[in-house]
Amino acid sequence: MPELVYPPVIATAKTLFRALDLRLRVEGGQHVPRSGGAVMASNHVSYLDFIFCGLGAQPSRRLVRFMAKQEVFTNRYAGPLMRGMRHIPVDRDNGAGSYATAVSALRAGEVVGVFPEATISRSFTLKGTKSGVARMADTAGVPVLPVALWGTQRLWTKGRPKTLTRRHTPITVLIGEPLAPADFGTSGGLMAELRRQLTALLDRAQREYPDQPAGPDDTWWQPAHLGGSAPTPEQAAELDGETPRRPRRPQPTLITEPDH
Repeated sequence: MPELVYPPVIATAKTLFRALDLRLRVEGGQHVPRSGGAVMASNHVSYLDFIFCGLGAQPSRRLVRFMAKQEVFTNRYAGPLMRGMRHIPVDRDNGAGSYATAVSALRAGEVVGVFPEATISRSFTLKGTKSGVARMADTAGVPVLPVALWGTQRLWTKGRPKTLTRRHTPITVLIGEPLAPADFGTSGGLMAELRRQLTALLDRAQREYPDQPAGPDDTWWQPAHLGGSAPTPEQAAELDGETPRRPRRPQPTLITEPDH
């Protein structure tokens, strides 16, 4: 099927990046396979993360099909673009159907993008992750690529005004080596290693980031453990209305930020 929508969208995004003089650092793009299925599993700090995660696949000339909530596909403006780029809708009332669609796409050789945290992290640290990403990769027999994004929160994140015209912002995209499900024996083992890799990549992206807050009023985008004024993970959970609950059997659903 010809790609009539995705390439123009990418070209438009790159033009905008140049106009804003974003200081993009993409490392590890060679880990994205040039053919065959793969899951790109990224941390989530911004409403724009899907754009920059997808950018990481460009060195391999791959187009990433992101999983996103169904409501985005019914939006009069975003819907036609989402369908045209063949992203994968997630119906919360039929998570198994969305899961099956993603697995079919992976088996057909597509790269599928997911945000295992399922929502933007207000603390800018890794939240709890959904195990469906590992089970999906295991079922399809494809590798998982950990992806760390940093700097995107300075453009547009939860609880902060948009600054989409902000210029010269450094954006970091780090892609780790592929994790093969067969090397871990169980989905739980794969998920534990994915979390470890995501945490390490995110920590590295944060510590190597070339900018520092300009002053006391600009520390909001730094995590608390690095001296910033972002909420701690505990404060972020309270802001999100999350309460401790008993562990339950994981559901095969993978959704992106619910406020998209």
